[in-house]
Amino acid sequence: MRLLKIHGVGDARLDAYERPAAGPTDVVVKMKACGICGSDLSYIKIGGIPTPGTVTALGHEGAGEVLEVGAEVEGISVGDPVVVNPMMTPGNIGSGGPEGAFTEELLVREARLGASILPIPAGISYEIAAMCEPLAVAMHGVNRAEVNPGDKVVVFGCGPIGLGMVLWLVDRGITNVVALDLTPERRERALALGAQAALDPTKVDLRAELARLHGEVPSYGRVGVGTDAFIDAAGAPNILSDVVAMAKFHSRMVITAAHMKPIEFPAGRMLTSEMTITTAMGYPTEMPDVIAAMPRLKDKIAGMISHRLSLSDVIEGLKIAATPESCKVMINCDEGAA
Repeated sequence: MRLLKIHGVGDARLDAYERPAAGPTDVVVKMKACGICGSDLSYIKIGGIPTPGTVTALGHEGAGEVLEVGAEVEGISVGDPVVVNPMMTPGNIGSGGPEGAFTEELLVREARLGASILPIPAGISYEIAAMCEPLAVAMHGVNRAEVNPGDKVVVFGCGPIGLGMVLWLVDRGITNVVALDLTPERRERALALGAQAALDPTKVDLRAELARLHGEVPSYGRVGVGTDAFIDAAGAPNILSDVVAMAKFHSRMVITAAHMKPIEFPAGRMLTSEMTITTAMGYPTEMPDVIAAMPRLKDKIAGMISHRLSLSDVIEGLKIAATPESCKVMINCDEGAA
């Protein structure tokens, strides 16, 4: 077998791999599909986690078929189609532990049905199921924004997470969604998912456009745009200060992008808006809700997959995923399947 690992800064390799034997509380999943995440690219850029120079197994957006079940595992059977929740595994699969999902067979230690192992509904393909993890990240960001139908929302960034946020916002009946991205292909995907508008923030006067689309609201002697919630899935250093400058009274901002450097925080300007700024990390409870929604949203989810490659070509897949034109790059881990 093979396993994708980081060996140093910018050095990812598909290594030969011998899977550890499963214990009585473990299951083995024959991997079918695993998506490439922006986190994978970040881990490669810094040379491994938790510290540079750490050999790191990659892959945390995986789905497959149960191949082996430990004697003490309850409710899981050989042949079950499942999604793996890496945050509920003791080694945090693909994010610092010994296992990663870019492989043919994945050992899931201390497997528990409903926690680390989630059943895939009938009629859902493995590649759609593998979208569960990024869509759960997106749903958690939307949940943290505390939005309701009738609210006006801006999403910064139309990568897989930002597009997932557009998907969930529209699915919840929030029709006034403005998506922002530099890349035409990603803006087109946002419109296809139901965004009200998709703009390149470097080509327009963003405040003027939001005033046109969402209106304006007086607030303590100044005027803010009518946007109720801003979600940062892009990570550009100017986003926070731009939002604070145009935010209306009691608007909300959620930062879900990973900012690698400190950013300016104009707290003084916030005084007159009393806006709330918070963050969103991972998906503490969202994965089951994502899976439950997949039967009705599977066609839209499929439209978020821009590239499909085999495990043998995963290094090329990493290069594609780093381009702004790509969306979700999906890796087929079961190359012998028809």
